[in-house]
Amino acid sequence: MIATVLRNRTFRLLSVQRRYLGCSCTSIPDVQEGERLSYTQTGRKCSFIHPSAVVHPDAILGQGVSIGPFCTVGSSAKLGNACQLYPGSHVSGNTELGDNCILMMGAVVGDDLPGHTVVGCNNVIGHHAVVGIKCQDMKYKLGADCFLEIGNNNEIREFASIHRSSQPDDRTVIGDNNLIMGCCHIAHDCKVGHNNILANNTLLAGHVTVEDYVHTGGGSFVHQFCHLGSFSFIGGGSVVTQDVPKYIMVSGERAELRGLNLEGLRRHGFSPVEMKGLKTAYRKIFFPGNGNLQSIEDRLSEVENNDQLGRVPAVSLMLRSIRDSLAEDRRGICKFRLWTGS
Repeated sequence: MIATVLRNRTFRLLSVQRRYLGCSCTSIPDVQEGERLSYTQTGRKCSFIHPSAVVHPDAILGQGVSIGPFCTVGSSAKLGNACQLYPGSHVSGNTELGDNCILMMGAVVGDDLPGHTVVGCNNVIGHHAVVGIKCQDMKYKLGADCFLEIGNNNEIREFASIHRSSQPDDRTVIGDNNLIMGCCHIAHDCKVGHNNILANNTLLAGHVTVEDYVHTGGGSFVHQFCHLGSFSFIGGGSVVTQDVPKYIMVSGERAELRGLNLEGLRRHGFSPVEMKGLKTAYRKIFFPGNGNLQSIEDRLSEVENNDQLGRVPAVSLMLRSIRDSLAEDRRGICKFRLWTGS
C-alpha cells in the first residue's frame, strides 16, 4: 500500500519535471527506502526531486535541479540549472535562483510578499539562513512591494539573515563575491558591494552602504544610514555610528579612527607610492601637529592642492570619500583625536 502511494506520487512529481524541463523520461524504476531519484536524458539532464518534497506545479525548474527531502518550492519560484536544495530548505514567493545555487539544510529564501527576491548564480546559502523575507522596519506597510537582489558567487553562512527593502522605490542589494559569515544580519535597504568579508555577528542596520573590499571584525554593529568606504576595516566588537572613509581602520565601543588599513591595502596590491601618499595625506588631515588648528575642510584642501599628493589617485579617492561623508545629508565621519603637539 505504502509503496503504491509512493510510486504514484513519484509519477506526479516526474510529470511536473518533464513539463518544465522538456525531458522525455518515461520509465519509473522501483524506489527503495533511502534511495535518491535520478534521471539522465541524452543531451539534457533531468531534475532530482525527493518524494517527500513539495514542489508546486507552476514552479519553473532548470536542468539538473536537485531537491532533497522535506523541501518546498512555491508557485512563483524559478530555479536555475543545477540548483541544489538540501533537506528542509524552502523557496517561496516570487523568488528566482540563478544557476548552480546551493541551499543548505533549513535555508529559507523568499517570502509570500509583493515584490521579488532575485539571487544570482553560484551562491551558497547556509544552514538555516533566512534570505529575502519581510523587513523589521515599523514603517513598512503590509502589501507594499519590497525587493532583494543578490549577485553572484556569494557565500552566506549559517543563521545569517538578509531582509527585503522597506519601500517600493528602494531595494536591498548584495553584490558579488561576498563572504557573509554566520549569524550576520543585513537589514532593509542596505547596499553591499563586492568582495566584502562580514565576520560572524556583524549587524548592519537599515540603509547602510558597504562599498567594496570592506572587512568587518566579529560582533561589529553599524548604525543605520552609515557608509563604510572601500578597503576599510572595522575592528571586532566595534559600534560604528558614523561613516568610515575609504582605506581607514576604526575600532572601539564608539568607533574611532585608528589609522590606515595598511595590511589590507598591501594584500590588495597597492603600490609603495600609493601607500606612502596615503600615509602622508592621513597625517596631514588628522594629525597636523605644530599647533595647526585649521578646519578639516582647510586641511583637505591643503592636501588636495599639494603637487605630489594631488597626483596620487588613491589619495584623491580618500579625500572625496571624506568630503562626501561631511555632506549635510550624511552622518559625518567617525571621531578622531586631533593631536596638536601640546
